[in-house]
Amino acid sequence: MRIDILTLFPEMFEPLKESILGRALEKDLFQLNLINIRDFSLDKHKKVDDYIFGGGDGMLMTPQPLYDAIMSVKTEDSYTIYMSPKGTVLTQKKVCNLATNYNHLIIVCGHYEGIDQRIIDLCIDEQVSIGDYVLTGGELPAMVLVDSVARFIPEVLGSDTSAEDESFSDGLLEYPQYTRPREFMGLSVPEVLLNGNHKEIEKWKLEQKRIETEKFRPDLLDK
Repeated sequence: MRIDILTLFPEMFEPLKESILGRALEKDLFQLNLINIRDFSLDKHKKVDDYIFGGGDGMLMTPQPLYDAIMSVKTEDSYTIYMSPKGTVLTQKKVCNLATNYNHLIIVCGHYEGIDQRIIDLCIDEQVSIGDYVLTGGELPAMVLVDSVARFIPEVLGSDTSAEDESFSDGLLEYPQYTRPREFMGLSVPEVLLNGNHKEIEKWKLEQKRIETEKFRPDLLDK
């Protein structure tokens, strides 16, 4: 997979080069490119924003630099996403769909009061939100999207089942997990996890997933 991120602040994406994703990038398991939208501005001062027609607080990103930036990387196979609070909320199902159905994602990060509507009309395939709140720009949401999608790319997690056996993969939250020591601060690892009976362990895991979901996210059971 190739992911192109269009942003005014490419330096914000340094954290994606660390840990699991950093190792995946070093192994060339996927490509991550940062495109500075300012590089496409025709203004001598590289200005990329202007006042809003009809009035309103703040400034809006102008269409020309953003359009040219998108066109510089867009192909017939590209799927272009604009990170926006107006978008459909990111879910594990959507993450899996993006990871398995597209080889090239273009992620557009807005800033200020957002981007000119004509860019959305001309270039954007889908608007995606990471939650019902507003941030100062699309960079943090874009990082969330990249991290969640990259986990489904083969070999990124080191195991083909790692991304499947976790919260939301089947509509339920993940079961509690334990490691050594067997006892800590008076709390012990459940005996069923120690007896080697895989059938009983799987039964326990399913029961615990339902319990955890009912306790923390009962709305998921309604769905």
